[in-house]
Amino acid sequence: MPTIRYSLNQYAVETLLTWIKSGDIAIPEIQRPFVWTPAKVCGFIDSLYHGYPVGYLITWPKSGIPLREGPTSTRERVLIDGQQRMMALRTALLGEKVFDKKYRRKQIQIAFHPNRESFAVSSASLHQESGWISDISVIFDSNKSQHRLIDEYCKANQGVDRYEIAERIDQLWQIRNNALGVIELDPDLDVETVVEIFVRINQTGVRLSSADFIMSKMAASEQYNGHLLRKSIDYFCHLATVPEAHSDLVEDVAFANTDYFHAMEWLRNWGDNLYVPAYTDMLRVVFTSEFKRGDLSDLVHSLSGSSSAAAFQQLANGIMRYMSETNFKRFVMILRSAGFIDPAMTKAKNAVNSAYILFLILRSQNVPPEQIEKLVRRWFVMSVLTGRYSKGPQMTFGEDIRGLTAEEGVAAYVNRLDRTALSDAFWAELPQLMDTSGTGGIYFNVFLASQVKAGEKGFLSRDVTVRDLLEGQKDIHHVFPQNYLQNQEVAKRQRSQIANLVVMQKEINIAINDTAPATYFSELLIGCADGQPAYGGIDTSDELQENLEAHCIPEGIGTSIFENYDDFLRERRKLMAAKIRAYYQSL
Repeated sequence: MPTIRYSLNQYAVETLLTWIKSGDIAIPEIQRPFVWTPAKVCGFIDSLYHGYPVGYLITWPKSGIPLREGPTSTRERVLIDGQQRMMALRTALLGEKVFDKKYRRKQIQIAFHPNRESFAVSSASLHQESGWISDISVIFDSNKSQHRLIDEYCKANQGVDRYEIAERIDQLWQIRNNALGVIELDPDLDVETVVEIFVRINQTGVRLSSADFIMSKMAASEQYNGHLLRKSIDYFCHLATVPEAHSDLVEDVAFANTDYFHAMEWLRNWGDNLYVPAYTDMLRVVFTSEFKRGDLSDLVHSLSGSSSAAAFQQLANGIMRYMSETNFKRFVMILRSAGFIDPAMTKAKNAVNSAYILFLILRSQNVPPEQIEKLVRRWFVMSVLTGRYSKGPQMTFGEDIRGLTAEEGVAAYVNRLDRTALSDAFWAELPQLMDTSGTGGIYFNVFLASQVKAGEKGFLSRDVTVRDLLEGQKDIHHVFPQNYLQNQEVAKRQRSQIANLVVMQKEINIAINDTAPATYFSELLIGCADGQPAYGGIDTSDELQENLEAHCIPEGIGTSIFENYDDFLRERRKLMAAKIRAYYQSL
């Protein structure tokens, strides 16, 4: 019969809150960030209020374990599973701020309606409704009088039953006496076994990805400085997202004195948000560029096998190359040089990751900088245009890394992929592929990038460029205004076709408003003839024609094409596709 390596106990919520406030329960690095949505926190509190089961916590009485905030644990309890529930208690009941998955520090406020016995995520509108207690943490604040709270509530809500309200507020306060199950692991278990337990638990709920597993394995490996590598990834992503967090992270004195921290300190003054990696992005780039493989599960085996020491060293080398100020800044510069200057244009994160992988490989081969720039630009735009990593990215990364490291060389593989992925057949089909809607579409983003790279002016602007608008205050204008199309009974999806969109100055957009395109284009022509621009600052016909060509507006102002919406879309898609092709070939 196997030995039982744990004990099962019940603890009151009040006890758990005491552990949190006193620091007697610690969150180790093998945990993932706090990812619960406010709605899920609200549901958790509602379950506690109604006495529903909320699952178990798992703790490990172990000292010397690396913690998320920096030092090692000296307490008796390290939280192995249940972080989300503990953090929910901390933010909802104690009113403390927590870091969300985007490294923003905020409190999740939960509101309570005693009369209805219902909970909701607090909002500005709820603050205005007297029936809601907008933040339940005031009920658990020992410095606040419950009697006074009840008096104030009843005064603001005339006619409610004071006894009933007091009973329900007390019922909420009493959830501190609810019992939660806590599984306490044997203190003699080794770190590797505890990580394995953690992984198995999560596989029955929200399944851990290979990246999550790798982060857990790193945190558990002090022998090969894995815990420092884990912090390097966590802290780099944190600083890339919130540069001002440097003052907080530097308080982790032990890590702040390492080469890893010194390698990322430049981020404190960075502030460019074009490429803000998550830990999964960083692991992907590091593993594929350094280990020359595409399946992250291979790294799991490498870090666990007989050659784990060499694998950890290789991983450390890759992390340092990724974090290099020179490498990271040059890579972002290349993206910008291709015309991708707005974070909204780089949402295809795996395409960005693949381009950084290519960049690091080329750098390691001492390829001349000008050739690196050209190859990376072309690769990135090709990946975006073809949606190369939108389906089965793991397999595609594996295919690409084999091609990029083959004997034929990187340039030959890029050229071969260029010929197959962006063949004449692709370009012929592109106008049809662009029969889609939305400002976040890949084709519209590439079209904008082509305008940025060409230094073109905003729609109907004489001096303000598309770059200026994307970096400052831009408006997305519908060439055929939305309300005009709605009055023509055009379907909503059709109204926001990308072939109907242009980037322009806000004031010009407001001036055009809902004017029919045939009307305002005629007014533009008249304004140029009189030298009195109708919209914007363009006052000559040549300048107007140049602007319309830059935005791929079909010829024929004043003709039926500005009355037949479908004809306009079809013709403009052809022009936009031709512009994108010329742009790509110029890279």
